Amino acid sequence: MNFKMKKILPLSGLALGFLLALPDSALAQTITLQQAVQMSLNADPRIKEREQLVESARAVLEEVQGNDGWRLNANLFLGLAPAVSGGFYQGGATSGTTPRTDGPLPGGVSDWTSLQIALIKPLFTFGKIRHYSAAAQGNIDVKRGDVRISKADTVLDVKRAYYGYLTARDSRRLLEDVDKRVDSALERVNRNLKDDNGESKQSDLYALQTAKGLLGKYLSQARSIENISLDGLKVLTGAGLNADLQVADDSLTPVALPKTPLPELQSQALTERPEMSQLEAGLRARRALVAAKKAEMYPDVYAGIVGQANYASRRDRLNNPYLYDPFNNAGVTPVVGVKWDIKLGVVPAQIAHEQAELEALNFKNQYAQAGIPFQVSEAYHQMQANYQGQQDLAQGAAAARRWMISSLADFSAGLERADKVGDALKAYATMQADYLRTVNDYNMNVAQLQRAVGDSN
Repeated sequence: MNFKMKKILPLSGLALGFLLALPDSALAQTITLQQAVQMSLNADPRIKEREQLVESARAVLEEVQGNDGWRLNANLFLGLAPAVSGGFYQGGATSGTTPRTDGPLPGGVSDWTSLQIALIKPLFTFGKIRHYSAAAQGNIDVKRGDVRISKADTVLDVKRAYYGYLTARDSRRLLEDVDKRVDSALERVNRNLKDDNGESKQSDLYALQTAKGLLGKYLSQARSIENISLDGLKVLTGAGLNADLQVADDSLTPVALPKTPLPELQSQALTERPEMSQLEAGLRARRALVAAKKAEMYPDVYAGIVGQANYASRRDRLNNPYLYDPFNNAGVTPVVGVKWDIKLGVVPAQIAHEQAELEALNFKNQYAQAGIPFQVSEAYHQMQANYQGQQDLAQGAAAARRWMISSLADFSAGLERADKVGDALKAYATMQADYLRTVNDYNMNVAQLQRAVGDSN
């Protein structure tokens, strides 16, 4: 006993170490629908793109608000100061001094360094900064709405892939079961024809072969859709195409029917849909832009400090209050001023442009007020129809299965023809496939209804 334990324990430790050393992609991962949704919301690059656009819009707001702060305008350059003609006169005679020191530069020119600086802060802009800030904030809210829309689209895509995979997998299992039953019937017919006992005819063989060919086509399609849906789920969740991803649900089942009345759902959509929030934010932004463009007709009141300094190394500085040398001086002063920067022919056109954009958005809002309740109504009625349809098909599929089983039993007893068995098999496969497809449609109708009312689950 002890010897066996000593043998088992090292092997168990080795296996555990091997499993821990495997990369994540080598381990199977089983996920539920909610886990798939959460993984996709965290991994979808389309959502991350929208989030970065929100950050970009937020930077625009910071830029606009920054215009209310201090502004520095400085200009430093190096040039040449020309030679000075004449000199100073005292009593009608030349004094013998000039404001220049002799130097080696040709033509008597001097190097000239000039610095001009202005430090300004707006005091009053007649609402320009306030209105542009409001417009930028509205743009941020619009971009946030895009993030919500992108997330809702991702949730819908995940549910479509998840339910589609379950539908295709269950359809494939169904068709494989029917195909095995056809193979069993074919084996019996071939045996009867070989024995020439009269229980089967050549037409029975052809009937069953025809049914098998049709089943083979549908089976190939189901496998293809199953693989495509699973690959789509891998991409959406960020697991990667090479990941071993599995779903937790054993089979496709209809989700619970929402009990909320249609009028309440329509009212919810008008308050919860991200598009409605976007319209409200867009209207705020457009109104602010109209007001901002109108404010462009007014000046800016400002205060600050302006100054300049000039230096020419070959010129002597003049210490004379009555003489001014622009190439060799310095000065700074506080200022209060009013600045106009009005494009008289452009601003009215800009105002008209923003006003037209505002009116267009008003009409879009009117359309949304009527269109969104219709979208909710459409999704609601489609959901109700497919809910009733999948219930009816469930009963029909159960009856078709009983027909198939009884036909196969009668065929085995020699009481039923093969073409009738083929009809029963075809009817069962068709009814069960329609049932699965309708359940998938119903589940997606529920998801689309949730999307239409602004429910992010």
